[in-house]
Formats: sequence, structure tokens, C-alpha cells
Amino acid sequence: MLSNNMDTTTLRMDEKLSDQTAVVRYFKMSDPVTLNVGGKLYTTSISTLCTYPDSMLGAMFSGKMPTKKDSQGNCFIDRDGKVFRYILNFLRTSHLDLPEDFQEMGLLKREADFYQIQPLIDALVEKEVELSKAEKNAMLNISLEQKKQTVHFTVREAPQIYSLSSSNMEVFTAHMFSTSCLFLKLLGSKLFYYVNGNLSSVTNYLDDSNHLTLDWVADVNGLPEEEYTRQNLKRLWVVPANKQINSFQVFVEEVLKIAMSDGFCVDSSHPHSSDFLNNKIIRLLRYR
Repeated sequence: MLSNNMDTTTLRMDEKLSDQTAVVRYFKMSDPVTLNVGGKLYTTSISTLCTYPDSMLGAMFSGKMPTKKDSQGNCFIDRDGKVFRYILNFLRTSHLDLPEDFQEMGLLKREADFYQIQPLIDALVEKEVELSKAEKNAMLNISLEQKKQTVHFTVREAPQIYSLSSSNMEVFTAHMFSTSCLFLKLLGSKLFYYVNGNLSSVTNYLDDSNHLTLDWVADVNGLPEEEYTRQNLKRLWVVPANKQINSFQVFVEEVLKIAMSDGFCVDSSHPHSSDFLNNKIIRLLRYR
């Protein structure tokens, strides 16, 4: 029989034995329990996990659903362990606390839906509306740098015969700041580095949620493909157009297309529109 006292209430949990059979064990609501969520360990109380009885966690830790165990006897949940911290904190406080540079909103929404925590789902919807309002007006600053650099490499002319060669290459750097972190994520869905034979979104190289620095090179005449990898030289591509960016003019053109599709326009005072593609400092604005 269940007691009305939260600290003395006992609940059933399944504990797997070596033969994979399950037995019923009784826990107090205040008892600590360790969860293994996707390889990350969290320790909390059963009462916290049962904050919302209609959720999946509430069902699991009230004995309504079986639980799995890892090799150490911890309750195992095969879900994303990184964002579970935000779910657990919500269970503790009933308040959604996310860092300003949080980049996993989509994943957190999917996890909240999996655990069927309706108050958290509602809080995430409200958070997205709040972010959307804050994102309406935005600024994008781009600072461009270009330099020539000599690259040295070996060329195989015959089996066991190599010659030393060198060539000049164009090295580009773009420092980008936007008050809209969502725009930089949009940019990351279009611009990709070509590294080690693979395409990698530039968002993997974000300095923080509002700053992105891009470094890349144009194709180098005569440079073997393996030398790009060995010397860690990145090339920049626009996807899905499969267009390589070998000049600042092409870069500015492509970024401008992406920015204008997201509601940005060229700041009328900086730079002058007649010389836009030749400027090294560019500012775009968005008003909604």
C-alpha cells in the first residue's frame, strides 16, 4: 500500500539479473537512482523522474513500464545523453533553462516528444516563438582578408622518383558576425568545406553562436589531391549547387543570395552599392 508521505512511498522497478529475467524491487521516492542515458550518467531521485506521472519517465519509474539495466546496474535509456541534462533540470524545476548559444533545439524537441513530457514540449514551443521574435531584426557584418602564399609539395614523376615543386595559392579569410544565430545555421546548410575527401558544414567551425570565421584556399595549380589533406588546406563549396568558391567575388555573391533569401538587404551606407562586390567590409541588415 502506498503512503501519502513522499519520502516513504515505495514504487516498483524492474531489476535485470544475469539470466535476463526481471524481479520486482521496491524503492522510496526519495531514493537516488543513476541513469545511463546514451553513455552519460545522471543521478537523481525517483520523485524527480516521476514529476510528470503521464510522461514516459513517470511510467518507467512508477513500475508501469519495464526498465533496462547496463552492466553496472544503472537504468539504461538509449537516447541522447547530452541534451538529457536540460530535460532533467526541467523535471527538477519545471522551468526551461537553456544557454544563449544553445544549438540543439530540434534535438531537444524530439527528445521531449519521446519522453512525452507535455509541459516541456509546451515550454519549447514558447521558447521558439520568443527566439523567432528576437530574430526578426538582424545585422550581418562580413570582414574579408586575402593573401598569397607559397605552398611547397612533392610530385611523383615515376615509381620512387619524386621532384620538389612549389606554387602560389590564394588564401581567403572571412570573419562573419550576425545577431541572428539562426542565419549562421542557415549559412551552414549551404556552405561546406571540402576536407579529406568529404564535405563538412561550416557550422562545425562556429566560434560561437554569433561568430563564424571561414578560412579556405582556391585550387592550387599542380597540387596533388593528397597534399590538400596533408597540409590541411580546406576548399569551400556551395551546396546543393556544387559550386566551388575560388574568389571573394564569388563568395560575396553566394552569401548575398543566401542572406537576401532570409530577408537581409544591403546597408545603404556601407558599402556603396555600386562597389559592393569589391569591398572588404560588408554590412547587411534585416528589418521585419
